[in-house]
Amino acid sequence: MDIRNPSAPDGNPEMADAAVPPPAPAVIRRVDYQPFGWLVPRLELDFQLGLTDTRVAATLHVERNPAATPTGQIRLNGEGLAPLEVTVDGQPTSLWRMAGDDLVLDLPGTAHTIGLVTRIDPAANTQLSGLYASGGMLCTQCEAEGFRRITFFPDRPDVLSIYSVRMSGDADAFPVLLSNGNLTARGDNGDGTHWAEWHDPWPKPSYLFALVAGRLVANRDTFTTRSGRKVDLAIYVREAGAGEEDDLPRTAHAMASLKRSMTWDEEQFGREYDLDTFNIVAVSDFNAGAMENKGLNVFNTKYVLADEETATDGDFDAVEGVIAHEYFHNWSGNRVTCRDWFQLSLKEGFTVLRDQLFSQDMGSAPVKRIEDVRVLRGAQFPEDSGPLAHPIRPDEYREISNFYTATVYNKGAEVIRMMRVMAGEERFRAGCDLYFDRHDGEAATCEDFVKAIEDGAGLDLNQFRLWYAQAGTPRVTVRLDHAGDVATLHLAQVVPPTPGQPDKRPMPIPLKVALFDRASGIHAGEQLVVLDRAQQSFSFPGFATRPVLSINRGFTAPVSIEHAAPVEDLVFLAARDDDPFARYEAMQELVVGHLKDVVDGKLSASERDAGRAAIAGALAAVIADPALDDLMRGELLILPSQTYIAEQMLIADPGTIHHERQALRGALARALEGEFVALHQRASAVPGGLNAAARGARKVKTQALVYLAEGNPDLAEQMAAAQYDAADTMTDRQGALMVLAGLKGPQRTHKLLDFYQRYRSNPLVVDKWFGLQAGSLHPHAIEHVKALATHPDFNLKNPNRVRSLYMVFAANPAAFHAEDGEGYRMLADLIIALDPVNPQTAARFVPPLGRWRRIEPRRAALMRAELERIAATPGLSRDTAEQVGRSLG
Repeated sequence: MDIRNPSAPDGNPEMADAAVPPPAPAVIRRVDYQPFGWLVPRLELDFQLGLTDTRVAATLHVERNPAATPTGQIRLNGEGLAPLEVTVDGQPTSLWRMAGDDLVLDLPGTAHTIGLVTRIDPAANTQLSGLYASGGMLCTQCEAEGFRRITFFPDRPDVLSIYSVRMSGDADAFPVLLSNGNLTARGDNGDGTHWAEWHDPWPKPSYLFALVAGRLVANRDTFTTRSGRKVDLAIYVREAGAGEEDDLPRTAHAMASLKRSMTWDEEQFGREYDLDTFNIVAVSDFNAGAMENKGLNVFNTKYVLADEETATDGDFDAVEGVIAHEYFHNWSGNRVTCRDWFQLSLKEGFTVLRDQLFSQDMGSAPVKRIEDVRVLRGAQFPEDSGPLAHPIRPDEYREISNFYTATVYNKGAEVIRMMRVMAGEERFRAGCDLYFDRHDGEAATCEDFVKAIEDGAGLDLNQFRLWYAQAGTPRVTVRLDHAGDVATLHLAQVVPPTPGQPDKRPMPIPLKVALFDRASGIHAGEQLVVLDRAQQSFSFPGFATRPVLSINRGFTAPVSIEHAAPVEDLVFLAARDDDPFARYEAMQELVVGHLKDVVDGKLSASERDAGRAAIAGALAAVIADPALDDLMRGELLILPSQTYIAEQMLIADPGTIHHERQALRGALARALEGEFVALHQRASAVPGGLNAAARGARKVKTQALVYLAEGNPDLAEQMAAAQYDAADTMTDRQGALMVLAGLKGPQRTHKLLDFYQRYRSNPLVVDKWFGLQAGSLHPHAIEHVKALATHPDFNLKNPNRVRSLYMVFAANPAAFHAEDGEGYRMLADLIIALDPVNPQTAARFVPPLGRWRRIEPRRAALMRAELERIAATPGLSRDTAEQVGRSLG
């Protein structure tokens, strides 16, 4: 499952129509795992579909599990369900009882057939988990524990079954009937209803079950696998009603991305698709980004629909990446699944790495790497340093939905990437092949994966396993000495204490380094050093003068580097490092170091001005460098985020950081106004399209406007309005509007109104309209968000719309951290209002408040008070209660 969205990850919710939430469940611990007592080799499901009344008949073929402790009972998970019929071996039975939400049956023999009938109301399911209604269609979301909201079943990932599904329903309301696997039969009942039967020959856990029914239209294509098998492909969208836009043409990019993904997985990982059909359905009401259900992926419309008029270049990239992610799960997640939910990073960390590598190959590898690191630092580093810190393989949980996190996904990908760095690409591929060969058709563990890489690649990963067990971002202290002709690199690591883990052990940290000769500007070659002790030193002979150190090139390890590099070294690397990430990092550190000193009051006015001049010189070199493509140039122009700057401080003052960051941007804009205007003019002359040159030109145009808006607002308003009017892509139009939204001039109101009127019938673009205002630097952003919350197009039941307003607002430090605490109150009010509607989405809004320990005392007290107010809310869901409780500590 892909959890990405513009600001924060998503997970899996509770049922909409559940009763009053039960008391918080006992802590579930990884060490307590026991195999389920029964196997369920076959499952048959029969659905009589209706928007408000769906009847589900389930037939479970069960047999005792020889690997488990013998038991005469079977416990079937349920939630919000009541059994209408219970049979064993075709006969009604009274040998069952309810144990909370679960159904417990006495089974005396070694093999039985269990029959169950339940009824559910999909339209009442605002939680969007299990079977629910969206825009007149029916669809499912079963990961992690949604299947138990459809029927009673051992709803755990280590119970693998072959599914046969029959659906029947009104032929007008549900002309398209889809499920996992291959379509085996269909027909008409002669009474206005029709039916379809699907069979999935591959055993799968219940979280991979899917069903979709509704008025859908499809973009169809085919793909021929390397072995010559033809696969029918289809991407379904909701049929356009009167006055609605037709989404079908906007699926072309998604289809092309799917076919590229299938080819790439064959070439790079040797993985071939294994069914006759592969279907994708786009749904507007969806808690996550997408879901990898076997043969029937269900997607948030945000990650399917794209054309140049309505989607930005970033949106095109996101569609391609999420399509790839879900397709790659067919092997890393479906054919080899997870033994239990503690192993979630087994499928998600590995698949995130795979989709990152794919995207690198499809576009600019350096830019993709920088983007991925920026996401990691913006979402996962704060998670690792706060009250919600946990290892990529957690040891315990209460609600698994709260562990669909940046740590499990993004840090998990970085951990596997480190194995790839240490092994090399060929040996890593050998380890992956061994993993798939060993565990195909099994529910595996993170340890199984590490062992396969260890054996297949010939690595000793004994100490490396600590990356799976320890939370926290390691801090690596760096010092470079020079004596005679020898440069000595001194490294020391500390893994900081995190909740439940006060003491940490050193971990292997692979770091690519290069030492540059200052005079010639070249280095003798890149080397890989592995820091696997608390302190280590590495010597490099052959340097008559002190070299310039480039470290963690390519971001080979997800660590925080603490290196008091001289400003002249950072300027050198920002201009001359041949590793694109290291060049970007030097520019970032040049700015971060300066701002930290300014915020801490360490610089006099003259020292501050000298620091600004050094940064301006580095930026001028970036703007003028003819060897840079504009995609990379745009990355080098981006200032470090306020969140990242705050992470470098033990206690942060958001107001001061924001003020000084904007003051720096304004000073740079005034110093380089001519250069930024010329850059914008040059980029505006580049012909449009989706090629790298056109995309890069659009990127630097917006960056130029962002700087000018702080240094010369009147000029920026004029240029942004002209860019908006001339725009023939959403990238240019949204970039211009983003700048205007933060200004006070009349063009702000005019263009925001024009944008809304132009795209009001397109929900995804209206989401952008909400988000542009919520994320703006306008001094009245809080008032704007309050007004938007009462807008007719705001819908608390639609996760995309809620996130577009409130998650973007929570990621806007200038507004969220308002001195009077109004931003905190607004977010707490949202959580309290949203929790009864969609607990899992509500819980995702808690972490911004949970960072109070890293904020200056006055604001910290206000944040904590709002957490306490949420905690005192009667009937708070388990999802939200757990997040609030952990945040309060």
